[in-house]
Amino acid sequence: MTLPVSLSPRRIVSLLPSATDLLLSLGAGERLVGVSHSCDHPAVRGLPVLTRSIVDSGAPQAEIDRAVSEAVREGRALYQVDGPLLERLRPDLVVTQGVCEVCAVTPSTVEAAVQYLPGCLPAEQVLSLEGRSVGGILEDLRALAVAAGLPERGAALVAEARAAWEAVQPVPHAPRVLTLEWVDPPFFGGHWVPEQVERAGGVNVLGTPGAESGRTTWAEALALAPQVIVVMCCGYGLAHNETFARSLLERPELAAQPETEVWAVDANALFSRPSLGVVRGAQVLADLLRGQACPGESVCVRSSA
Repeated sequence: MTLPVSLSPRRIVSLLPSATDLLLSLGAGERLVGVSHSCDHPAVRGLPVLTRSIVDSGAPQAEIDRAVSEAVREGRALYQVDGPLLERLRPDLVVTQGVCEVCAVTPSTVEAAVQYLPGCLPAEQVLSLEGRSVGGILEDLRALAVAAGLPERGAALVAEARAAWEAVQPVPHAPRVLTLEWVDPPFFGGHWVPEQVERAGGVNVLGTPGAESGRTTWAEALALAPQVIVVMCCGYGLAHNETFARSLLERPELAAQPETEVWAVDANALFSRPSLGVVRGAQVLADLLRGQACPGESVCVRSSA
């Protein structure tokens, strides 16, 4: 939903990290009055936190997968919103998303949290970001800029992002690439990640641009003969993903394919979130496909034999 420019909200609540990052890029950070528990940008530290996850993010990946799968089967929301706090903050605009119920708060969760409050938010005060591709992310940025009363700034950022995307120099040798958004069990990358691989010059062996990520098996994934595996577990930075990537080296399936390179990247900053970081992510992929690590953003865990 696109809100009118005339609204120019003074009090904004962001219930997902990518929206927070986009609002900061737009220069609207001073209008933020509340954020989600996943919003980790230093600029929003100390702001009221309105959400919590019902899943322990510190648990082993297999345990997290079981807990998420069980909640989805039972129709339980993975996130909870503090309705009374939302009421007290009196936002002019609440930003949420409808892309992935596993990743962040959805509009239905917001609706359930506020429906019994006296000042229940009208639908026109809730903006749901829906981008499932690089183009969709940029359209979300444009819509968010309009909703925040900053359309010119949004248009300028979109133009800069498109230019940076086109400036990525793809590798010429088209290596076969497997991206992993989870390792136990394995999930291949979806939404904009296949586009990032293709922009970098790689051949994406699993996943379709714009489609959701999906569960796979090691037998299925490795039968596609990937030359490069990139571990980008959703919700984690480089340090955690390096640990996950190194754990893969203990798997007999990978031990039998020593020629396959294994890399870890900062998923939060570059791949997991529908923000401007995905443009930089494509460049990081192009660099690692050339064998070049980007300090703080990517690391090679195993080079080709």
